[in-house]
Amino acid sequence: QNLKSTIYRGAILRIILLGAPGAGKGTQATFIKQHFNIPQISTGDMLRAAVKAGTPLGLEAKSFMDSGGLVPDAVIIGMVNERIKEADCANGFLFDGFPRTVAQAQALDKLLTLKKTDIAIVLALDVTEKELINRLLNRGKTSGRSDDTNEDVIKKRFTVYTNETSPVAD
Repeated sequence: QNLKSTIYRGAILRIILLGAPGAGKGTQATFIKQHFNIPQISTGDMLRAAVKAGTPLGLEAKSFMDSGGLVPDAVIIGMVNERIKEADCANGFLFDGFPRTVAQAQALDKLLTLKKTDIAIVLALDVTEKELINRLLNRGKTSGRSDDTNEDVIKKRFTVYTNETSPVAD
């Protein structure tokens, strides 16, 4: 409700939602996208869909994923660029967990500058490590995600978030 009161009617909303794994990004993104009628954009979902559809960017991403490597920032930014051109993004969009690195944030800034637009709001969800571990272990019981069932893996994910993604908010 506080977010809505700070935004004037008819504003084009471009939002970044940041937070560690288990912080509640997906849950909050669902509320925000429904409330403001804007699409939720998850680069993980985009990667899986592009690979499944066999798009050129999807095929490029698949080659990295199949070899166990990370998909380069340039590929991610290319996918984001294509996604935000779609009609449902005309009145704004919500990035769920993107950008994940400072390099991605800088590339996004350049992309949006070329489009003569910017991000309106960055929301960072701050949750203690202890609570994140509890949430992810509980989620792991029903999600089927192996990375949510092992406390050591969860702690490693939290460290990666702290080192690589947390600086994006700055």
